[in-house]
This record gives sequence, structure tokens and C-alpha cells, in this order.
Amino acid sequence: RKALQPASKAKHFFRAHAKVLRRVFLGLLGVAYLCYFIVACYLNFQRALALVVMTAVVAFFICWYIFKKHCGAKVLLLLRPIGKWFQKSWPWLKWFLWVALLAGLIVWLVLDTGRNPEQLISLGGFCTLVLFLFACSKHHSEVSWRAVFWGLGLEFLLGLFVLRTTPGTQAFQWLGDQIQYFLGYTTAGSSFVFGDTLIEGVFAFQTLPIIVFFSCVMSILYYLGVMQWLILKISWLLQVSMGTTPTETLSVAGNIFVGQTEAPLLIRPYLADMTLSEIHAVITGGFSTIAGSVMGAYISFGIDAASLIAASVMAAPCALAMAKLVYPEVEESKFKGKASIRLSSGEERNILEAASNGAATSVGLVANIAANLIAFLAVLEFINAALRWFGEMVDIEGLTFQVICSYVLMPVAFLMGADWADSPLVAELLGIKIFLNEFVAYQQLATYKKNRLMGLEEWDGNRKQWISERAESITTFALCGFANLSSIGITLGGLASLVPQRKGDFASVVLRALLTGICVSMLNACLAGLLYVPTKVADCTMFFSTTNFSSTSYTMYTCCKQLFASSVLQNGTLSFTGSWAEQAESVLWLTECCGHYNHTSCAG
Repeated sequence: RKALQPASKAKHFFRAHAKVLRRVFLGLLGVAYLCYFIVACYLNFQRALALVVMTAVVAFFICWYIFKKHCGAKVLLLLRPIGKWFQKSWPWLKWFLWVALLAGLIVWLVLDTGRNPEQLISLGGFCTLVLFLFACSKHHSEVSWRAVFWGLGLEFLLGLFVLRTTPGTQAFQWLGDQIQYFLGYTTAGSSFVFGDTLIEGVFAFQTLPIIVFFSCVMSILYYLGVMQWLILKISWLLQVSMGTTPTETLSVAGNIFVGQTEAPLLIRPYLADMTLSEIHAVITGGFSTIAGSVMGAYISFGIDAASLIAASVMAAPCALAMAKLVYPEVEESKFKGKASIRLSSGEERNILEAASNGAATSVGLVANIAANLIAFLAVLEFINAALRWFGEMVDIEGLTFQVICSYVLMPVAFLMGADWADSPLVAELLGIKIFLNEFVAYQQLATYKKNRLMGLEEWDGNRKQWISERAESITTFALCGFANLSSIGITLGGLASLVPQRKGDFASVVLRALLTGICVSMLNACLAGLLYVPTKVADCTMFFSTTNFSSTSYTMYTCCKQLFASSVLQNGTLSFTGSWAEQAESVLWLTECCGHYNHTSCAG
């Protein structure tokens, strides 16, 4: 007992002064980080720029928390007269704001589409899809137009920030680059288990381990409470602006980061009491987005990371808006007016258990993806063989499922903003996504992108080998969602396991939610087409002066096409027009281009 007295006294001392000791520890930790931060900025500020941004964001939220805790009540008291004036003036003020916003939007659209008239097609497609969903509405007279307009407005503002503003473009591009670097660490684990040869040449060992790694990281973030905090903030923004209930909003916000069966777990205790409209919104949110784990796989294909992130974020408000347009609320929700709901944390006892559980959970997902790919690609090949056989009976050559989709969905692809020449391939990818799954579609899109970047000829006989950058961007947004026929069973199985007594309610709204989810992805694609900014064409003379023509690239292809277009072959004499006429090496460059590409000028 005497031997244990010092330890007992120390334990008592730490308990008695726990608050002070905690503050001292956090203070020392803060001072140490401040010293590290100053040294990092002093040595190389450009290198430490990412550290500066992350520190600024964390410092802002810490300051906001302290301010809200100590001064929030006083500020609210001071602002109460302004709040009362707003409540009194809101009936006429809201109409003034709506008219001003509408006028500003019309002026912006006129000025912006004047330079790129093809954007009007995407705008027309956006309006057509919204009208189509309104025509499919369950209760036309009960639509909450506040939710619809606010949802579409938030989607448009997010798209404008990401695709048109320099800070937004740079921020999402930086975020996409960091995710790509981060996913690269998967190689350390997969190369140890499978070997370098397999992970370089075999899809299963190259891409699927990324899902394991990403699932492990997400589980750690859930254990630390980071994901819950982020989802609650996004949910609060959507709930306050759109007037939706906290349960449905929280689930849709969660779908930005997790899959269609994981997001409902956030609101599991409330599913039994939710209305049909709320359930429809929950299922639509699952169909309209993709999980963070499979997003990592798509990025590994070569799909633009910034576009995938933007598509997932933009889909949340749009999904909630379109869900309320297609299935308006006609019941009295038990959660209406409720400020917030509790989010449960994981059951793990430490961070290592969280990491292990995340990795173990992903095994089922990886096996499911691998099995589905094997089954769907085999079924697709069987269907194509059967269609070719039936087509040959009536002298129709090359009839396949992709060909049928390219004709049936070609008007939809064109309305989203794809060029008419690219529309058949975009429509083909849409058909694969809807009737098979988006994993197969993204694989094919990655092949088209790879062909373009390699500088292959656009046409190989009658077959188009790649699509334009604009069509690539539109297709990336259009495919970003779990809305396909196979997802119906996954969604019903996942929800029914949580609330078995409501299986009939889930089944009654799932097809309407699937249609809504498909249209949400297409609306995102229309917005991407409306806001798309063409990339600047490279200085071809400078490019030709510095390249060795040993391999092809997209820049070489576009520059060679410019050179071919400016060349004139008349009576056996070759000449050039425009700026190419002033270049002494134009004939040499033309010869090099003819070594890679075919053109009438090469015959001379």
C-alpha cells in the first residue's frame, strides 16, 4: 500500500487539475506548431502554401467557435431589431430579391452565351429536364418552389465557383491533385501483397486496392469525428436555405462522401417515422452521387479528379431540389422544425480498430465490384453477340447494345451540350451507365480520354476514337451517380435491412427516385456544358520548335491539324496561309506531321 501511495497521489493530482493541465498541454502544442509554421514559411513560403491554407481554415473555425461560445448571445441580441425588420419586410423584400436575381441571371446569360452560342443548347437541356421532372411530379400543386429554386441556385453557384472563378478552379484542381497523390500511397501496400508486375498490368490489383485504402481512411475520419462535423455543416446549409427536414437533408449531405447504403445509417433511428417524400429524397440522394471510395477508383482510371469532386458536391442540393419537385411533401413530418438530430459515432475503441474495420468492410465492396464487372461485361458481350446475330439476319452489320444506346440517347447527349459528332459516343456511355453501371462507363470514358491525350486520329475509318474536351467534361458529370438498374436491388436490400417493416414503402418510391437520380446527373452535365470554358490553344510554332516528333500527343494533333488546314497544294506547289506562311520550317513540320497523320497535303 505504501508503494502505491505516490502513484495514487499523482492520479489524484491529475484528476484535480485536469482542466489546467489540458490547457497547458494545448498551449505548448500550439506554441510548438506556431514555431514549426513560422520556420516552414521562412524557409520556403511557396512550398508551405498548402500548410498556410490549411492553418488559416482551422484557425478560422477555432476563432468562430470561440466567438460563438462567448459572444454569440450578445450579437444575436444586438441583431434582434434587424431580424424583426426583416421578418416584417420579407413579404415584399423576397419578391424584390427574386426579381433582381432573375434579371442578373438573364443579363449574365445573354453576355456569356453571346461569345459561345453552343452554351444555349446546354441551357435548353437544363430547362427541358426540369420541366420533364415537373411533368412526372406526384403532386403538382404541392411542390415547394422554395426548395426547388434554392437547390438549383446552390447548384449553379457551386458550378460557377468551381468552373468559372480562378480561386474555385485552382482550389478544386489542387484538391484533386492532392487526392491523386494521396491515392498513390496505395501502391506501397498493394505492391507488397501482389508484386510490382501484377499492379502494373492487372486491373484488379491496380484499381481495387485503392477502394480498400480509401475505405480505411474514411473509417478513421469517422472515428475522429471529422466526417460527422463536415456532413452536419453541409446539412445545416441545405436545411436553412431549402427548408427541408433535418433527416432527409443529413442523408443527402452524407451521400457526398459515402455510398447509397451507408448514408441512411446516419439517420437509422429516424427511418421508421419518415414520410414517403423524405424516403424518396433519401433514395434519390443515393442514386445521384457516388461514394468517396469508388471515386478514388475512377480517379485512378485517369478521370479528372476536380470534375468528380465538383459533380458530387453539386449533386447534393440538386438531388434534394428535384426530389421535392418529383415527390412533394403532402404529409406532416415528425421532424419538421426540429433544429438538428444526433449523429452517432463509431463503436471503435481506438484509431487502429477504426482503420482495421474500415479495411475489412471494404472487402465486401471490392468483391461486389469485381463480381459485378465480371458479370456485367460478360452479359454485355452475350447481348452484343445476340444482337449481331439478329442483325445479320436482316443484313444489319455491327448491331450492338452500344449502337442502340447511341441512337436512342443521342438527342439527350446533344441537349446536355455535346457536339453532334460526339453525341453517339456520349449516348453510348449514358446507356452503359444506366443499364449496366457507371464503373464500366467510366472505364470506357478513360479509354477515350487516353486516346485523345495520346494524339490518335479522331476517326479510324467510320469509328470515332475519342471525344472533345468539352464532351469529356459533360460526360464526367453525367456519369457521376449510382442511378442504374442494378442499384435498385442494392438500395432496397440495404434499406429493408434497417427498417424491415417499411420495405413496401421503399419499393413504392424507388423507381421514381431512380428516374430523378438519372436526371440529376444529367442536370449537372448540362450545367457543366453551360459553364465550360475552352482551354487555351497552345502556341503551335513554339511547340513545333521544341518537340522532336518522336511520339504523338493531343497538342501535336491539334497543331498538325492547324498546319494541314493552312497548307495549299496547287499544281504540285505547296504553300501556306496565315502565320504559317512566315515560318521557314513549315514544310519540315508538315513532313513530320505527315509521318503521324493522314491528309491530302501529304500526297504532294
